[in-house]
Amino acid sequence: MRLVTYQGTDGPRVAAVRDDGYVDLHATDPDLPTCPKMLLGLGADGLARARQAAAGGDALAANSVRLLAPIPTPEKVICIGLNYADHAKESGLEIPTEPVVFNKFPTAVCAHGDPITVPAVSSQVDYEAELVVVIGATCRHVPVEQAHDVVAGYACGNDVSARDWQLGKPGGQWLLGKSFDGFAPFGPELVTRDEVADPGSLRIELRLNGQTLQSSTTAQLIFPIDQLIAHISKVCTLKPGDIIFTGTPPGVGFARHPQVLLKAGDVAEVEIEGIGVLRNPFQ
Repeated sequence: MRLVTYQGTDGPRVAAVRDDGYVDLHATDPDLPTCPKMLLGLGADGLARARQAAAGGDALAANSVRLLAPIPTPEKVICIGLNYADHAKESGLEIPTEPVVFNKFPTAVCAHGDPITVPAVSSQVDYEAELVVVIGATCRHVPVEQAHDVVAGYACGNDVSARDWQLGKPGGQWLLGKSFDGFAPFGPELVTRDEVADPGSLRIELRLNGQTLQSSTTAQLIFPIDQLIAHISKVCTLKPGDIIFTGTPPGVGFARHPQVLLKAGDVAEVEIEGIGVLRNPFQ
């Protein structure tokens, strides 16, 4: 099942993707919540009811609604750095022996199609194509072999980064360099885990103005998704709707010669096999 969140007259609402458009789940089944985090919190039973609702009811034309991020207000936006060996190498850093974890403020989240502002205070804004994992259960101390069970689904993401803030400020300012408003676009859809046979073997690409600058596969992840969830859940409770940006492959702009930095008028597209295409213009 593929889910989207769109802007309704009374706030965000969840819809299932169907060939003829989007089916509002609450409109079809009033017992289903309009909030995506609450829907995921219902677990397998809630998603089963959502599938039933998706099969009935009238569909909204896809071009008649404004999409939001699949989870517009996640409690946590967790990110993994240097999770592809070639990206660590191009960054001039050693391959990590355990996951490098940082975060973004939730206000960085934006949707497919939303314009992203290049901040006036940064001259080194960069792109990072990433597979995003959406958590579907409240969990802590998750064993690696059970980590798959707490995943709700997957989406395309772009870990937009102001390198001069991330790397050039005293002490390094990863949080601030990664957290400008709009720097965490993801979507357009949340693809439930049953639709993805092997999240560890997906082609991932980034195109900038139509030119492919990143091209790899999630098979190259140093720490796969189950290990990331097990590691992070040692520290904090994960909740439905929390999202994890799992790292970017090589080809980022600041490591190129000459560098390729984002500017107003650019359009970035992240495409992940079986997941979709995330597109955002920069202004």
